[in-house]
Amino acid sequence: MSNALILPRQPADDSPEFRELPHNIEAEQALLGAILVNNEACDRVSSFLKETHFFEPLHGRIYSAAAKLIFGGKRATPITLKTFFQNEEPAGDMTVPQYLGRLAANATTIINAEDYGRTIYDLAIRRELIQVGEILVNTAYDSPIDAPPSTQIEFAEQQLYELAETGKYGQGFSPFSAALTDAIDMAANAYSRDGGLSGIATGLADVDRKMGGLQASDLIILAGRPSMGKTALATNIAYHVAKSHRTDPNTGKDLDGAVVGFFSLEMSSEQLATRIISEQASLSSERIRRGRIDPDEFDRIVEVAQELQNLPLYIDQTGGITVAQLAARARRLKRQRGLGFLVVDYLQLLAGSSRRASEGRVQEITEITTGLKALAKELEVPVLALSQLSRQVEQRDDKRPQLADLRESGSIEQDADVVLFVFREEYYLERRQPREGTEEHRQWQDEMEMVMGKADLIIGKQRHGPTGTVTLQFNPEFTKFSNLAGDERLPERFE
Repeated sequence: MSNALILPRQPADDSPEFRELPHNIEAEQALLGAILVNNEACDRVSSFLKETHFFEPLHGRIYSAAAKLIFGGKRATPITLKTFFQNEEPAGDMTVPQYLGRLAANATTIINAEDYGRTIYDLAIRRELIQVGEILVNTAYDSPIDAPPSTQIEFAEQQLYELAETGKYGQGFSPFSAALTDAIDMAANAYSRDGGLSGIATGLADVDRKMGGLQASDLIILAGRPSMGKTALATNIAYHVAKSHRTDPNTGKDLDGAVVGFFSLEMSSEQLATRIISEQASLSSERIRRGRIDPDEFDRIVEVAQELQNLPLYIDQTGGITVAQLAARARRLKRQRGLGFLVVDYLQLLAGSSRRASEGRVQEITEITTGLKALAKELEVPVLALSQLSRQVEQRDDKRPQLADLRESGSIEQDADVVLFVFREEYYLERRQPREGTEEHRQWQDEMEMVMGKADLIIGKQRHGPTGTVTLQFNPEFTKFSNLAGDERLPERFE
């Protein structure tokens, strides 16, 4: 390859500070030569290598033209590519068609084609890293008024995480035997785990029985009208998952529970902590906030707080973040702490990219749900995202939510693996209280007794399990969901 033309892309500079950007022209020539001799070489690199990854722009254009021909079912050779480069500037002392012939003549084998492609790709990533570093340094020196240090750090983080995201080669097809092994491992874990669950236990036995736990890579949507208890249920589940976290000391793998990341876009971290303390100490969160507690109750709060001190539950209370920023922060938590379960409260408070936002809210929500599903698959963790329901529920006599009630429902319903609805008949019934002393009031009291302290968790969609309804116990004073004590769970009675 030594007699193939190499054009320098960097300006000559004799100063000791000058450093060329990392590149390997010979690897680019070797790959292109292999592709021109045997088009199968293109299949080995096309999943990760793009035109922009080539240091020499001419090489990038040759690669792009060859790939288009090959994927169009045609042959890519110096002859068939010649017509695309007739008017190109000469490459040194050769025309580009002559240069194509030289590349093919000097080609050796396609065995190392993928290695050449990986080399080119890695060098391109290093050049992008240098560019990000230069932008960071120059911006820090200039220090514009509209770019304070916090904004610069966030920009740099976003650029680096986007680079890290693109740095993952596509896995392509894998043999069925590999998928079979994963399925057997999942079944073995379910068999050995308490409760026979393949996923992470929520702490609500009937829900776990219906769903098999929270499954890795699933996007789970938890929806409901205001005051139904969406956040309370999400907090209850997050607490239980974090509290039951155990790892194998030998392998480091999770045996039970998980490290939890909680994006609280609506409530502060202090409010979430108060809810968990209220639930565990069996004290009204309102009384805790107002300080209306006696010394014994305060001691109970302190005791609960000490127990919760080392809980692997991490809260991000930043409001108005984009789905890309959320993904970057989740990846960081995964690397640093070993994230195993992610909660987003709630979906409509996330922002999409400015381009999608300009196209309308439906397109923006589509980008958000697609991003959350992709994040669940990438991190291999269940993502529980809360969602509001449209007001059309209130217009019906039957207030039970349906899939069509999801706001911007198309994308949410489509991307979600599981859709759950929280519904409390008690909430609506107590607002229809008739005048006391009437027959209607007595009938109303009977109905209230039947639904008081109960909540329905409606499974509206589940890719790998049945739909249906699970009735739970709900204590609004402590914002606590628990298993409903059915007849089979009550102690045996002796007459």
